[in-house]
Amino acid sequence: MNSTYPIMIQLEGKIVVVVGGGKVAERKVSGLLGTGANIVVVSPEASEELQRLSCDGNIEWVQRPFCVGDLQAAFMIFAATNDKMVNRLIKESAVPGQLVMVADDPDDSDFHLPAVVQRGRLSISVSTGGASPILARRIRNILEQEFDQSYEDYLEFLFIKRKWIIREVADSTLKRKLLTAIASDEFFSSRDREGDFQRLYQELTF
Repeated sequence: MNSTYPIMIQLEGKIVVVVGGGKVAERKVSGLLGTGANIVVVSPEASEELQRLSCDGNIEWVQRPFCVGDLQAAFMIFAATNDKMVNRLIKESAVPGQLVMVADDPDDSDFHLPAVVQRGRLSISVSTGGASPILARRIRNILEQEFDQSYEDYLEFLFIKRKWIIREVADSTLKRKLLTAIASDEFFSSRDREGDFQRLYQELTF
């Protein structure tokens, strides 16, 4: 039975340490970009992409072997080296409250990363509970076709309008009607969502 608990976590301003400089570490870093996390990569060597990200100021690269002090201020830790002994040391060096993912030992990790479809504010995660990451990626590919880039603008519209409705509409019944309407297929396919919203609002209030 899958005993994991799925959540969406805020990393803005938090330190995330990735130990390792190869392709596995690169994939972990790629998924962290744009979260607002302070990403620190610890490794004597790093892939070209990680070096580029460091030069651009997107990550901090500590160019030396791992030491226990590297984890001191970390909120989340990725043990992503190609050395099982080092990965084990990273896990054992973490203190309570720090979340650790061990790339080569998912059973000993505090969390797993699902396959993700990202469309702006829309995030769809797929996990098989470790049974088959390949199947999870296959399902993600199917979802990528169904939920294409058109959802990005739509979700931004929903985000802005929901904030406005909650702030400006006092009547709970009207609020519910508006929130339900803008989440409909008609608004998703509309070419003039703002105009349609204004017309709907007038119809419901006059």
